[in-house]
Amino acid sequence: MAPLDSTVAQVLDSQILSPNEDIDEDALLDSLDDDSTLNAFREQRRQQLHSEFARAKNLRNQEHGTYTEIRDEKALMEITTNTKWCVVHFFKPDFGRCGIMDGKIEALTPKHFDTRFLGINVENAPFLVTKLKIQVLPCVLAFVDGVSKDRIVGFEGLGYGEDTFSAKDLEARLLRAGVLAREKVLGNEVPNTARRQKAKSEEDNDDWD
Repeated sequence: MAPLDSTVAQVLDSQILSPNEDIDEDALLDSLDDDSTLNAFREQRRQQLHSEFARAKNLRNQEHGTYTEIRDEKALMEITTNTKWCVVHFFKPDFGRCGIMDGKIEALTPKHFDTRFLGINVENAPFLVTKLKIQVLPCVLAFVDGVSKDRIVGFEGLGYGEDTFSAKDLEARLLRAGVLAREKVLGNEVPNTARRQKAKSEEDNDDWD
């Protein structure tokens, strides 16, 4: 794939690729005309942006751009094997820290449509839990072509405090793992809603049997 023009990337990354909404591609293409770049480069950018939006729509139809809970571990293995970049969160619904991790992942999902973001309840994945030696939750694994490239255990290596990190911190970690295309989160962006409500801190317990 040819390198993405920085201006095209900026326009593209400014959009949230919601599965239920269509983006006004014409308006975005017109925004490139405000640039003072030579006509030849402007046309090249318009073509590249059009191509990127077509690719994004195709990926969106394959459930990219959404944080999806998978209930069958065989299906999870098939997706991670057949998808170039995957981020998988192994969780328990009643673990407060898993709810926090969910929120950070949801903030990344609509921007990083090249990557599949998946979650699975550990109770639905006994084989993978044993095979991958998952003992502490939340546990987030980054896969490239079905091969695990990084493992985030709890909140280890994220942010500056024991229980404090941002979506941007998580993005930086996944960028280093090679499962994201480029930096896209600005500041400390957070999602409007989390998939599961945070539990009280005194109820948190990372270790599980």
